[in-house]
Amino acid sequence: MLLKFTKMHGLGNDFMVVDLVTQHFAFRPEFVRQLSDRQFGIGFDQLLIVEPPSNPEVDFRYRIFNADGSEVEQCGNGARCFARFVHDVRLTAKNPIKVETSSGIIELNIEQDGDVVVNMGAARFSPSDLPFNAEQAERYQVQVPLNDGNYTAEFGAVSMGNPHCVMVVDDIHSELVNQLGPQLEGHEQFPKRVNAGFMQIKNRNEMDLRVYERGAGWTLACGTGACAAVAVAHKWGLVDDEVKVNLPGGALTIRWDGEGDVIMKGPVVRVFDGRLQV
Repeated sequence: MLLKFTKMHGLGNDFMVVDLVTQHFAFRPEFVRQLSDRQFGIGFDQLLIVEPPSNPEVDFRYRIFNADGSEVEQCGNGARCFARFVHDVRLTAKNPIKVETSSGIIELNIEQDGDVVVNMGAARFSPSDLPFNAEQAERYQVQVPLNDGNYTAEFGAVSMGNPHCVMVVDDIHSELVNQLGPQLEGHEQFPKRVNAGFMQIKNRNEMDLRVYERGAGWTLACGTGACAAVAVAHKWGLVDDEVKVNLPGGALTIRWDGEGDVIMKGPVVRVFDGRLQV
C-alpha cells in the first residue's frame, strides 16, 4: 500500500506526520527507526500520528514516536505542527481544537498570523509526575560522570506531560553542556529517562536554551523544553510571566504566571508531502 505523509518542522524540530484517521497502518519501533534515518530514510526527530479520539469530548488523538522508536507522552513543537496538519488536510475546520495525548488533553489554536498557540496544561513539579527518584525540592543535585571526573549538576525538575530537568548555565554551547546532555538524559534517578535542558538567562523576559531530548539527542528546538525552562526559571524568580525563548532553530514565546496553564506560541512550516510504499 501507499502511505501518505507530510514532512513538517517547528523551528527546525522536524517531524513526519501521518493521518491514521483515513488511512490504516501499524508502526513498529524498528520501522520508525528506519524512517527516521537521515541518510537512508525520510529523516526526522519525531513521528507524529493523528488518530480518532477515544474521548468523545476531544477532536483527535495525538501520538508521538521518537527517532529511536520509543513512544513518548508529549511534544510541544509537534503539537503546533499537528494543528496545522489537520487543517491543511481538511480533517477538521474547527479552531481551536482539543487533542488527546497519553498525558492529558491540550488545546491548539491557529492564529491569524499563522503561528499556533498551544495550551500545554499545568507544569507539574512533583517528582512522581516525571518520574524522578528523589524527595520533592525546588533544586536538586546529582553526580554526573564527565571526561575529567564527577560533576555535581544542580537543576529543577518538572513534567510538561513529559519529563524535564533544567539547569542554568553560563554558555549553552560549552563543552560542559555537550557532555552533560546525554549523561543527564540517561541518569539512573530518571527511570524513564529525561529531557535535559540548559538555559542561559539574558534578562527577565528572554533566555537562550538548548535541549538534549530523550530518544532524539540534541534538537534545534523543543517546545515542552521551552515551557519547562520558563516554569523552572519563574519558580526560581529569574523571569517574568512572558519570556522569549531562543532555541537553535528560532524563538518561541512562553507565558506562565506561576499558577495557571503554560501557554506556548510559535511558527510551523509544512515542508513537503509524500507517499511511502509499505
